[in-house]
Amino acid sequence: MACRRRARNVGIPFQGRTGPNNAITDVSGLEVGYATLIDGHGSLEVGSGPIRTGVTAIWPRGRESDKGSFASGQTLHGNGEMTGSLYVDDQGWLLPGPVMITNTLSVGTVHEAVIRWQTERDRRLTSLPVVAETWDDYLNDIRGLHVRAEHVFAALDSARSGPIAEGNVGGGTGMICHGYKGGTGPSSRVVPDGYTVGVLVQANYGVGPALTIAGVPVGRELGCTTRPCGGEHESAPAGESSIIVVVATDAAILRSELRQVAKRVSFGVGRVDGIGDEGSGEIFLAFSTGLDVDGDGPRYPMAALLEDLDPLYEETIQATEEAIVNALVAAEPMVGIDGRRVQALPLDRVRDILEQFGRIAPPPDTDSRVQREPTRGA
Repeated sequence: MACRRRARNVGIPFQGRTGPNNAITDVSGLEVGYATLIDGHGSLEVGSGPIRTGVTAIWPRGRESDKGSFASGQTLHGNGEMTGSLYVDDQGWLLPGPVMITNTLSVGTVHEAVIRWQTERDRRLTSLPVVAETWDDYLNDIRGLHVRAEHVFAALDSARSGPIAEGNVGGGTGMICHGYKGGTGPSSRVVPDGYTVGVLVQANYGVGPALTIAGVPVGRELGCTTRPCGGEHESAPAGESSIIVVVATDAAILRSELRQVAKRVSFGVGRVDGIGDEGSGEIFLAFSTGLDVDGDGPRYPMAALLEDLDPLYEETIQATEEAIVNALVAAEPMVGIDGRRVQALPLDRVRDILEQFGRIAPPPDTDSRVQREPTRGA
């Protein structure tokens, strides 16, 4: 199998011009941090492991900022959770503080830990932290509740700008996407007007046969079934889970425009052939750092600041599609509870399929390998 790289290095073609890191951190000031928990092997013992999970922290304006951001959310299918979303929808902005992503049963721990982190550092309190989730019980001892405050603190404190890790990291550590190992994926686009839009996904959804890459029915050609692709240890269906998508932009737009941006994420998910399964949660959040929101709340400009939003919509769709594929390409095979194995997307075979369909692209000028992130035992 080819070395785990990024989608463009495999020859997968995408539309649009990326930012320098092809990541959500191309939005100036934004920082991302992870805590990745991988520990134990063998049979499941609830409370002991094996553990395959983690936490992702996104600081819209960096750890040191006390500014909020105009924001809005959208749901394609609501079998999932994003705390604080009612406040965002009603007020139209994110309170100062991070956006967190983890596994389903750790939402409460992460929510409390964000408040503790701010209190212990005498920072302005985010009374309604935003915490989103996807379900990772195929590989992880999810009922063991292994994410603790110390892991949340580690994700918050390690956040940085620039290139970031992807694949089996943070909240995406134990996730499965279209039957293959999924997880965390970033991408970005530079809008012709000069604005940047960045996307980060936690991809844990979709069935194998439906997987579509660059318009090619890759899942069908690979012969993947509806189960996680793991050989002799296959034992549970995939597809009925979730994807969380966070969109950031430095375009100076308000919550009404951001709601429209968040809606366009669905088209990006659809390009990879996600359909919003009945058991799945597709929950999206879009925010802008282009206008400051101070501690007293937003002050709305009297006129629209962008005349044409269509380029921003298009770039959001493109970046969402590539972020999902980046998660698949970067993710490595993983063995979890009870010896369950989920294979990585076979990159050599994917490249061959794309060549057969005439959809291969020349490699980029730079060899952007996946950033590596340290893992922690529980």
